[in-house]
Amino acid sequence: MSSCFSCFSSQEKKVAKRPHNGKRIHQHATIQSPKDSAQPAHTRPENQHNKARTNPKLEPKINNESKKDNGNNNIAAQTFTFRELAAITKNFREESLIGEGGFGRVYKGRLEKTNQQVAVKQLDRNGLQGNREFLVEVLMLSLLHHPNLVNLIGYCADGDQRLLVYEYMPLGSLEDHLFEVGPQKKALDWQTRMKVALDAAKGVEYLHVKANPPVIYRDLKSSNILLDKEFNAKLSDFGLAKLGPTGDKSHVSSRVMGTYGYCAPEYQRTGQLTVKSDIYSFGVVLLELITGRRAIDNARPGRHQNLVVWAYPVFRTPNKYNQLADPLLEGKYPIRALHQAVAVAAMCLNEEPSARPLMSDVVTALSFLGTTPESIESSSAPASAPVDIPSPPPPQHEPNDSNPLNPLGHDSVVDRQRAVAEAIEWGSNSRNKQRRESSSSL
Repeated sequence: MSSCFSCFSSQEKKVAKRPHNGKRIHQHATIQSPKDSAQPAHTRPENQHNKARTNPKLEPKINNESKKDNGNNNIAAQTFTFRELAAITKNFREESLIGEGGFGRVYKGRLEKTNQQVAVKQLDRNGLQGNREFLVEVLMLSLLHHPNLVNLIGYCADGDQRLLVYEYMPLGSLEDHLFEVGPQKKALDWQTRMKVALDAAKGVEYLHVKANPPVIYRDLKSSNILLDKEFNAKLSDFGLAKLGPTGDKSHVSSRVMGTYGYCAPEYQRTGQLTVKSDIYSFGVVLLELITGRRAIDNARPGRHQNLVVWAYPVFRTPNKYNQLADPLLEGKYPIRALHQAVAVAAMCLNEEPSARPLMSDVVTALSFLGTTPESIESSSAPASAPVDIPSPPPPQHEPNDSNPLNPLGHDSVVDRQRAVAEAIEWGSNSRNKQRRESSSSL
């Protein structure tokens, strides 16, 4: 998998405490739309932001659009001056800094009028997120609203300054809790991990199913999943989001942009983007939640550096699934729930896009895995026939067993689909058992 990235370059700045984060990648796709091909993927003109002051075509035209409330739940985004945001972040001092990446820096502040705590993202004028990405994020989050999408409060577009104001998520990102576990920090338990996975899946399902036209997130990763004080998860950073195909179109063509280790292989090869590209990225995140390992970790040896490549041999051997469990879980998880979660991740990571499940099916499966008490063991779950759930057709070509990015063969696809169905049935039976026990105790 890593060989696919030999021609990629990244300018992302990495915080010292996160030495192994995935890098954002930018590459011209083999097939591009005229709009995409007009702007290079690797570099931007040096004076782009200065030009924005004088060239009306480059100035974000968002004042009217983002303030509009047309009755379709399009909540107006506030406009802030740079002076206002400098004041609430103490002039962007280090003491207010809560995050940093290739896009710029994120500061904590409190709005004077409402006393609401907020996160202020100041885009680096020479960073990865430019004028177009800023505009995309403002418009997307002004039009899309869901409990599992971060709430955009407002923005600032004074001169060459580009800032976004979000609701403050006090527990930071999933990445902080999954990979930065120190002696004074408790590791996430199994139930919390499955809850986060379910929340993220619901956010993506909203983008794919409820949004019209569908929206392809394109940058799903653990650092973009933010957590509130109750560990409710929300998707953030929509600068790379793109409208999906409509009508009889099967895909949209785009230059390759995303994060190393999370991008779907077919998107890397061709630049052809579909909602199934997000499904693959979700599979990587789910595997991170199961294993406690990063998608890419250069501190590990050889094949262990790439999470999918490392997990691939285990996917076909269910009796070894426990080897994938994060050691920090200390074995405290329902065995069968682990098996079902691994099966879902494996289906999402299939190299053949048509063999990946729909996000609605993933949400259905995870909704049962995430709500089943840890005390219920697989041995107590009654055997049941698989439930017939919608699923994509299996791949039409013979699987290449030597390819580490094709974790499921033809037969394995059917097995994994059956496993997801069993997860739903198991969860349903467990819930019914709880209800009966609750009724009998009254």
